[in-house]
Amino acid sequence: MKILFFLVLLGLHSAAAVIHSLKYIFTVSSQVPNFPEFVVVGMVDDVPVGYCDSNTKKAVPEQDWMNRLIADNPHYWEGQTAICLGEQQLFKGHIETLKHRFNQTGGVHIFQWLVGCEWDDESGEVNGFRQVGYDGEDFLSWDVKTNTWIAPKQQAVITKNNWNNDKVLMAYYKYTITQELPYWLQKLIMYGRSSLMRTGRIT
Repeated sequence: MKILFFLVLLGLHSAAAVIHSLKYIFTVSSQVPNFPEFVVVGMVDDVPVGYCDSNTKKAVPEQDWMNRLIADNPHYWEGQTAICLGEQQLFKGHIETLKHRFNQTGGVHIFQWLVGCEWDDESGEVNGFRQVGYDGEDFLSWDVKTNTWIAPKQQAVITKNNWNNDKVLMAYYKYTITQELPYWLQKLIMYGRSSLMRTGRIT
């Protein structure tokens, strides 16, 4: 399975342990003027590190030092672009499903998917999260301890049951949160260390 993109660690500290957050925010919009139909933003500690949308059709770094990945991974950004464009079709399908489920035929609608984790750089403890929102309200949330989706709305029950019954999908969700994302966080420290240390960021 493929990893999503823009995995970076921005807060490096020599003494105290720090809990870092990684977030990938996918947004699909319907009939929103002057806004891309599909947007992905990768963020670390609430700092944007990568971006892709359906207008530009290209994944790009938001921090200059992210380009250091290319030395060891020359096709990195091309690969991330392919992932972005592939995910666009998947998420467009989600918003159409929800419009149908809520009996909506038109108007402005927003579907968002948040995935990420928090990582303690001293203890190594990782806590993952996934949340789905529709039109500004919670639609589904993922319980990392039970590896199941929780539905706060009646319209989400069908999706919750379908996804929870897909054991391969649920195993993938757990693997990415507990293994793959933390792996990339630690790996990418190498790329950003010198630049991040020069920022003098204090927590």
